Amino acid sequence: MFLKKVTLLRDKVSSFQKYPFSIPIVKHLHELTFTKNVTFFVGENGSGKSTLLEAIADKCEFNTAGGNRNNFYDVKASESHLGDYIRLSWLPKVTNGFFLRAESFYQLSLHLDEMDRGAKQPYKSYGGKPLHMQSHGESFMSLFQNRFTGKAIYLLDEPEAALSPARQLVFLRVIHQLMKEKNVQMIIATHSPILLGYPDAEILSFDDNRIHKTEYEQTEHVQLTKYFLQHRDRMLDELFRE
Repeated sequence: MFLKKVTLLRDKVSSFQKYPFSIPIVKHLHELTFTKNVTFFVGENGSGKSTLLEAIADKCEFNTAGGNRNNFYDVKASESHLGDYIRLSWLPKVTNGFFLRAESFYQLSLHLDEMDRGAKQPYKSYGGKPLHMQSHGESFMSLFQNRFTGKAIYLLDEPEAALSPARQLVFLRVIHQLMKEKNVQMIIATHSPILLGYPDAEILSFDDNRIHKTEYEQTEHVQLTKYFLQHRDRMLDELFRE
């Protein structure tokens, strides 16, 4: 594990009434400590998990639209508003890694294909086939399986958006192999009950206006999914009742 702590530089913030400092979890943030090699951020949309993950990526000098330190391309609204106000504590510090966000992955895949086009063995890093010529899920998995290596930190924002349930299970195996064979740290923002099931991971909930540790079975994502599967007819009757 490399990244040990994130600290909000509160003395630099002029107002907690302006975005992103008005987000409750940011407003109440002082320090966030990481204790496991795999950490999940969970919470409702708008809770701030993607905002904080993007700020960490920005402070790692990764492209906040997706990529690493060597990926230079522009995507609208990819600039972090929080990165200048946090401090990362490392032991040891690593510069290798990747930031992956589902919403801008298409632009990233085009950029990566363009960078690889002139290589002696084009697209070797992505399974031998251009990313943009693969399906969304295939290109995600090609990147995971061929590009992710050891001694690195990987920041993933809702990777399940491109992955079927079956591919999410395959991705769990990718995570397991990385943890088993390499020196890797992963921080993943997700809504997926499947991904959250990775063993011995730390789950940090961004609900209730604060960041706090929670257990797999206590996450709303798991409880709601389990209830729906067990009581589908009852739940649909309640939803559609006029």
